Amino acid sequence: MANMRETFLATAEEILDTDPDAVVVLADISAAQLAGAARRHPHRVLNVGIREQLLVSAGAGLALAGLRPIVHTFSPFLVERAFEQIKLDLNHQDLGAVLVSYGASYDMPAEGRTHQAPGDVALIDSLPNWFVHVPGHPEEARRLLLDSVPGDSRVYLRLSAQQNASAYFGVGFQAVRHGRHGVVIAVGPMLDRVLQATKHLDVTVLYTSTVRPFDAAGLRAAVSGTPDVAVVEPYLQGTSAHQVSAALADLPHRLLSLGTVRDTEVRIYGTLADHDLAHGLDAGSIALTLKEFFG
Repeated sequence: MANMRETFLATAEEILDTDPDAVVVLADISAAQLAGAARRHPHRVLNVGIREQLLVSAGAGLALAGLRPIVHTFSPFLVERAFEQIKLDLNHQDLGAVLVSYGASYDMPAEGRTHQAPGDVALIDSLPNWFVHVPGHPEEARRLLLDSVPGDSRVYLRLSAQQNASAYFGVGFQAVRHGRHGVVIAVGPMLDRVLQATKHLDVTVLYTSTVRPFDAAGLRAAVSGTPDVAVVEPYLQGTSAHQVSAALADLPHRLLSLGTVRDTEVRIYGTLADHDLAHGLDAGSIALTLKEFFG
């Protein structure tokens, strides 16, 4: 089965072949894989080179011209390095684009800290009116990309090397397991390990691949009494804590946030599994933390 990045590139080619308003903007990353599409559509596959600020600004200019830009590179270069252009060229000018990253928080550990971006969703979340998608399966990534191209909305699609065994295509929070003593929200690639971690807990497990807008109504429908809620996100710990608090503002509740750690600089290279363990995001660590929280 193709991974998320391969699925994105194949789907982007389909979009270019069928939608004359779609333009893919690259900063060298994935240019070789889209060489065939560039030959067929030389004016709609643009490679600006290793100039990520220009990457986003060019996408904004194309949006001003009435085209639909799909802007792609690795997550730290797309969101962190070019954040000022996202803030000013897209948000401040009220322009739409589909930003597609690959690399997630630490998918390329051998490349070091320069290729890691656990704070990307939190940065995008500091700006208004974005759709943020964190698919947990390649087919979800395909569906979310196809759904994002029509219109003029601002979309951040976060692709990862980690994925779940099955795809889920519902809107908002989907109840994958029902329980009586709390709710665990699993975001994107976290679902399979959350299901493993909670197999001996009497809790409801909610899944989502779309974290913004946040499904407040779906969360409220899943909780009961004085709710205990845990959020397991594959990026910066606590990114969605304010959304949970707002959704349950009139209800006394307890909240546990799991994600990449905030107070420790992880300096190891290692493997994906090493980083999962360092951040407490492997199934065993999640199980221990949830067991303690839910009692």
